[in-house]
Order: sequence, then C-alpha cells, then structure tokens
Amino acid sequence: MTDVTKELQQDRIIVADDHPVFRDGLSRIVQRMFPSACVLEAGDMADVLRLARDGAAPRLFLLDLLFPGQSPQAVTALRQAFKRSSIVIVSMVEDRALIDEVMAAGADGFIGKATPPDQIIAALQAVSAGEFVLTLGPAGLPEFVKSGHALDQLTPRQQEVLQLVARGLSNKEIARELDISPFTVRIHVSSLLHTLDVSTRTAAAALAAKAGLD
Repeated sequence: MTDVTKELQQDRIIVADDHPVFRDGLSRIVQRMFPSACVLEAGDMADVLRLARDGAAPRLFLLDLLFPGQSPQAVTALRQAFKRSSIVIVSMVEDRALIDEVMAAGADGFIGKATPPDQIIAALQAVSAGEFVLTLGPAGLPEFVKSGHALDQLTPRQQEVLQLVARGLSNKEIARELDISPFTVRIHVSSLLHTLDVSTRTAAAALAAKAGLD
C-alpha cells in the first residue's frame, strides 16, 4: 500500500493558523487525541481549501478566526462544501457578536486560545460526539456571568431555546418548533452557552433540568 493510499484511508484533520508555533502546538494536541489521523497544517484559507480538496473530506477543520482568507463567510462556504466535516474555531477573539456570527455560519465549536490543552481535548471529544461546543478558557470568562443568577440573565427567547435543548431537540427541531431559522438557533445557543458559562449543550441542558426548566 502506498503512502498516498494510506493517507486517503486515514481520518484527515486540518489545523490552520498563521502563527507557526501555535499551529504546531495545536497539531500536537490533535495528534495526541487522534493518533491514527493524518494531521495537515495550513497557514491561510487558500491552503485549507487546497488540502481539503486533495483527498477524502476532512474529519475536522480546526481554524483560527483571524488569518488570511478567513471570515464568517468563509466558514459558511466551508460548511456548504464539507457538510459532514466538523468545523471548530480556535481564537483569542472574545467579541460575542463575532463569535455568534461564526457559530451561525456553521461552526460546530469555538475554543479560546487561553484554554488549557486538556480542556481543548475535552472540547474536541465533545464535538466528535456531536456536541455544539463553546469554551473561552480561564482568561475568557465574561464579566456578566461572575455575579447574579446566570439563568436570570437569559432573554425570554434564549430561555425558550434552552428548554427545548433540555428536551433533547436538535437545532433543526428547535427551529421548526419556534418558527425561526437554524442559523438563528445557533446564535441563541451560542449566546446562552456564554451566559451560563458552560461549553456544551449537554451541560446547559443539565443546568436547565436542575432549575426545572425542562
């Protein structure tokens, strides 16, 4: 079996960041988590697309948010082209509006660069299990969740979405239930994860159940 054939049969993971040191470190974390995967590195979106199209569809895209060619629109295009691949953003950006926009564009997760390696691994495991993940790491804890009851800070619509998440509904099912688009549901889920200071839908559902919102 040739090396090319072996690569085509392996899970392919693309790690993209224009900072070589961080890209290398993230690749090592991913390789440790997926030891049999073929981990490919890219420095810009053009490289991401070239690598993605040169073989089987990648299992996972792990992308910085701010590097050449990257944008929410690029994430949308990537999602449309690779519907079965997981897309996770790893970035220092803490702008809630921009994070929500990226999640609505089709990303399956957002991980802050301040997140420790073991938490990055846990987040990627959750994404692999079909979870929608948002974690900013210790340096990225929003100020508004440090005081008061987090559930009380949800908007009425976010509380509706949370109740449906707690009932186990998918984003598409929630969209049909509330007569809104799946993209709008992604924005609400992203925002409520921020507010509740949890990184997965499962954790949010557990909080909702504990508070009697399910």
